[in-house]
Amino acid sequence: MPDDVSPAPDRYGAAARRPAPQHPSPPIPLTPAPDPRPPAIPSPSPFFPGPAAPAAERLRVVVADDNPVVRAGLGALLSGRADIQVVAEAADGREAYERTLEHRPDVVLLDVRMPGVDGISALPHLVGIAPVLMLTYSRESEIVHEALRLGAGGYLVHGEFTANQLVQAVRDTKDGRANFTVTAADALLAHMRHGTPPQRGPLPEGLGSALATAPAPPPHAAESSESLSQLQPFVGQSSVSGGSVSTPNRQQYGLSSREVEVMDLIASGMSNQQIAATCFISEKTVKNHINRIFTKLHSATRSEAIAHWLGTAPRNPGRQP
Repeated sequence: MPDDVSPAPDRYGAAARRPAPQHPSPPIPLTPAPDPRPPAIPSPSPFFPGPAAPAAERLRVVVADDNPVVRAGLGALLSGRADIQVVAEAADGREAYERTLEHRPDVVLLDVRMPGVDGISALPHLVGIAPVLMLTYSRESEIVHEALRLGAGGYLVHGEFTANQLVQAVRDTKDGRANFTVTAADALLAHMRHGTPPQRGPLPEGLGSALATAPAPPPHAAESSESLSQLQPFVGQSSVSGGSVSTPNRQQYGLSSREVEVMDLIASGMSNQQIAATCFISEKTVKNHINRIFTKLHSATRSEAIAHWLGTAPRNPGRQP
């Protein structure tokens, strides 16, 4: 067809369109041209993340048991938890005291029967440094009561708890919450039902006898006021200024049976939390009992109430007992 001849119209009457000529695109430069404008300085964002928060400190534990297999097992179990670290081990009460004084742990796990200084002997000296959780095979009722009287924050008997229950008990002890396995709980329940504490007598195998015969403390702890050889267990005094005092007439105060029980536990040196655990009541109820006891004993402080209860308070002619 000649070049000057227009294409024939299509079936709708419109002339057929000739395709537009193709022109190659300019090549894209591999390196972009520099921006002549100065770089913009970003404004600080209120949501810009700050420094990372420090990781929570791990709960530090001292394990005291004369059985190296038990110590190794407890160390592996507890240190395997992200929030717990066993910082020291001890094979007897003396070493437990030294390691506790050195490391100042959050919790001490303490066995009862150990050579040399046993756990009951070391207990009153350890509780002044760190909370103590008894962890032992000893299940005798009198040992359970004595451990709680001396300040233990809980009592677990081997074979009566799971690994997770032990871990939770360690955490609870640091936070001041008591834990007891079945045997220890039964001992406390029997005490509550009878209403009177068991007769104080020698503990099995002479436990607790090292309280007065403990060896001298190590040199690095000799200057400490918490020295094991210097501390003595709490004992109700029976004299004032060397003179003997007759048995107090406690009926004159008009305490109820529950108040008598609470007052006996106060006189034994127990804290409100320990009294609550022993009597299976809340700490608020313990405080209510103590307020009523103080009123009946005409006392403003714990020590004054104990002095009246034990008959060691000096007579005051101007005030009725």
